[in-house]
Amino acid sequence: MSNILNVKKKLTGELAGAIEKAQVEQRLPRVPLPEITLEHPQNPDHGDIATSLPLKLARAMGKKPLEIAEEITKSLTEIPEFCKCEVVAPGFINFSFSPGWLTGQINLILSDQSGYGRVDIGQGKKAQLEFVSVNPTGPLHVGHGRGAVLGSTLANVLDNCGYQVYREYYINDAGSQIDLFKHSLFARYRQGFGQDAPMPEGGYLGRYMVELAKEITADVGDKYLKMDEAEAVNELGEIGLKLMIEEIKNELKGLKVEFDQWFSERLLYEEGHYHKSMSLLQEGGHLAKKELATWFVSTAMGDNKDNVVVRSDGSPTYFAADIAYHYNKFIVRAFDWVINIWGADHQGHVSRMKAVMSALELDPDRLDIIISQMVTLKRGGILVRISKRSGELVTLKEVIEEVGADACRYFFLSRSADSQMDFDLELARKESADNPVYYIQYAHARIASILRLAKDENIDYSDGNIQLLNEPAELALLRGMVELPEVIELVAKTLEPHHLAYYSQKLATLFHSFYKQCRVVQKDNLELTQARLKLVVAAKLVFASTLGLMGMTVPDSM
Repeated sequence: MSNILNVKKKLTGELAGAIEKAQVEQRLPRVPLPEITLEHPQNPDHGDIATSLPLKLARAMGKKPLEIAEEITKSLTEIPEFCKCEVVAPGFINFSFSPGWLTGQINLILSDQSGYGRVDIGQGKKAQLEFVSVNPTGPLHVGHGRGAVLGSTLANVLDNCGYQVYREYYINDAGSQIDLFKHSLFARYRQGFGQDAPMPEGGYLGRYMVELAKEITADVGDKYLKMDEAEAVNELGEIGLKLMIEEIKNELKGLKVEFDQWFSERLLYEEGHYHKSMSLLQEGGHLAKKELATWFVSTAMGDNKDNVVVRSDGSPTYFAADIAYHYNKFIVRAFDWVINIWGADHQGHVSRMKAVMSALELDPDRLDIIISQMVTLKRGGILVRISKRSGELVTLKEVIEEVGADACRYFFLSRSADSQMDFDLELARKESADNPVYYIQYAHARIASILRLAKDENIDYSDGNIQLLNEPAELALLRGMVELPEVIELVAKTLEPHHLAYYSQKLATLFHSFYKQCRVVQKDNLELTQARLKLVVAAKLVFASTLGLMGMTVPDSM
């Protein structure tokens, strides 16, 4: 039994063959064939799959779309997965699934209980996802949480699609911001002993630095007041960085986000990746000296301006470190595909990183960069700006504590990454159908409750006759269930995990509608009960796969 992806692939081939046959028989003129696309009509009366191919061919063929559609359908061979094919104005061809194929998908789902919806498009290729990668100089905020959830969900999907997935956090633990962090922490440490220690210009002023200094003081006392200042700043700062990184790890773990590797920026210099990457660019003629600095001539690679890689004082820029890091990713560790998820403030870095790929003689298409836009917190429509506890911007940790990891994950996934989003804390806490998180998880829990009832009644549904399922609500639910492999493939190809969030809500709506219209356990109709139990068991597996890919809890009770 083929899943929907195989059926669509087969249908695409049949449509191409039908056009070829019509052209051979001179019923249609020969013209270049556009991409054949298939979609699900919004109106179920228009069938299950539709193509607008005749509309695309009309101008080139000089014929009316309806005439082209008629000629194509005349040439189509019988496709057993479909029971009806019809031409609809202004030039669509609509196909309806055969009941036998549709209900047969229940057995296909039940036969793959390890995870329905697996799609083997990765074929073992090494894909690295680098996400979050916040400087370890402060707590995470909700914007970082959005990038974390986007990255971890994409990693789940790509893993599900046959890629070797590596989840990585790049620790910016070198450079001027780290020096500033260390001096800020030392000032707070000294202030804790009553000393007059001004904060450095542009330093980290957050309350968390005071708390961090207190935590270290409780462990080491006044040790660093007795040392050479430069040595004290560095040693104290290293302790502070280690504690900040551990805190970031714990916060992300609370969001159900973990990494295969935490990559230190310092390794780029210690292991020679920085010098090697700069040498390669120099040898390729991509570096130039201007204004006492060294510039990457990115305009020669199509970028709109050149960029400094080494400052006039000889220190590498953030961009230079990024070049070395991508040299390490592609040339040293040989990843086939790299996906970076960056915050909105990195939009301007995309084109220059693509230029670096070309300069290093790497295919720019092997690097994808997703820009995650800002998150606005609201509480019942009122903008939330200040945290009562810290007097600063609300941290990710506080949001997780208030609404839970599942709500955070779903809401962060509910909009495409390139659009700004509002996160309503009040809605995220509701235990009602208004809250999509509750609505979706409750569908799975409700199925578990039905199955417990069936078990209590000693009902064996293993031989349930699925051909008895012909109610519109039953078939609508099933049509929704079989779309999961498509959604997974779509997310993997577009790198847009919000499609999973949309799908999960659609599936929950179909299930709750089915539940209201079709009583599952009926003492006076055992055969129908057994058939519907098979349907809901399959639905439970689809919900579990979907929730699992989104990194959310799969509850059996609520």
